[in-house]
Amino acid sequence: MMKLMRTIGAAVAIGMLLAALPGCAKKEGPAEQAGKAVDNAVEKTGNQVEKAGENIQDAAKGDKK
Repeated sequence: MMKLMRTIGAAVAIGMLLAALPGCAKKEGPAEQAGKAVDNAVEKTGNQVEKAGENIQDAAKGDKK
């Protein structure tokens, strides 16, 4: 009986902790927002450079024919 009570008590405690976690989440600060903006800009630039490289390769293949 005691083992069952401990198990139930532990389950209730874990459930309460899990329910409280979303309330602890902090909102993004200005530095984190700026970092994400930089990440997005770098990713977009990388995609554009890759696309330009593919266009150059395609153009070079066309000149060889």
